[in-house]
Amino acid sequence: MSEQSVILFPTSAHVMHAEKLFNDAGISCRLVPVPRHLSSDCGICLVISRQESTDARVLLEAMHVEYDALADMDCM
Repeated sequence: MSEQSVILFPTSAHVMHAEKLFNDAGISCRLVPVPRHLSSDCGICLVISRQESTDARVLLEAMHVEYDALADMDCM
């Protein structure tokens, strides 16, 4: 089982924009419901490989895509 990180966003529009950016950049991601023990305004989030979390964060910040949190799945 690969180690994963989750990225929470304020709206579904932010999630969809980030998903497209990640796909274009070759960062593998999955769109999933926000885990029950977390909260999010939009209810969906992206799951990525923990190995790609730094690249994902850098890309989101470079493209000015707002996100609420990026955390390791086992820390939540």
